Amino acid sequence: MNIALVTCDILAQYAAPNVEDEDSLLTRYLRAQGHHVEPRVWTNPAVEWEKYDVVLLKSPWDYFDRIEEFYAWLDRMEQLQVPMLNPATVVRWNTNKRYLRDIQDAGVRIVPTQWLPRGSHFDAEAAHTALQTDHLVVKPAVSGGAKNTFALLRGESSIRTPDLNELLQHEDFLVQPFLPQIQEQGEWSLVYLGGEYSHCVLKTPKSGDFRVQHYLGGGIQARTAPEHLRRTADAIVQQFAPGCLYARVDGVEIDGELVLMELELIEPFLYLATEPTSLPQYEKALSALKSGDVS
Repeated sequence: MNIALVTCDILAQYAAPNVEDEDSLLTRYLRAQGHHVEPRVWTNPAVEWEKYDVVLLKSPWDYFDRIEEFYAWLDRMEQLQVPMLNPATVVRWNTNKRYLRDIQDAGVRIVPTQWLPRGSHFDAEAAHTALQTDHLVVKPAVSGGAKNTFALLRGESSIRTPDLNELLQHEDFLVQPFLPQIQEQGEWSLVYLGGEYSHCVLKTPKSGDFRVQHYLGGGIQARTAPEHLRRTADAIVQQFAPGCLYARVDGVEIDGELVLMELELIEPFLYLATEPTSLPQYEKALSALKSGDVS
């Protein structure tokens, strides 16, 4: 296949000593299987996307900073009828964390959430009371990489309220209780390729932090997915990731259940280096989706 591997021009800022360059790892493997792979920056207007057999979204990690431009790019991909993985319709749905409400409506347990629409005002004390917690996490509905994410303790929340209300004039936010399980146990990430479970890691924040992103110092451990957590993740992917080459289910275990934090369908880091079979499974799923040989 002639493949465009979609990336961004700020990729270097996400480099971390505790992970391998996954874009290069995947590119080398696909080329070794006989595919022609070219990294392409999604914001480059000179790219001729229609000349590729498939466009793979891999690391457009600045999309949330340029969301309207990203939506326009997705529209263009659809107009050009360029085969894109993951599909543009699924990607567009996944850009705004409102998608969590759809998943919750289907009966999946998500982190309790208050939604703050653009133009509203944040009431810290009301949020602490409603969510029954002294520790809140507030983040944009369209975001990534812990951008503009606040951890607020009762009694100190009002200090950040003016900053949050200023941000709320420009975008939607959501409020959730801080989950001590993230610091005590870690956050599970279950990776699926072609709709089939591939591998799992447990992510932990560095000491004194609550963010698990690897480029912020978070730790990564390859783990076998507990069966009871995997059953829930399997069902989520089956229902909400149709036609997807990849999916990552992020959650924590509470009272023996997987509580969903994110369903990552746009540009997740897939921890491919942690599982020897992941690259062959990725290539197999890619070939099957391109040929239409999928169940």
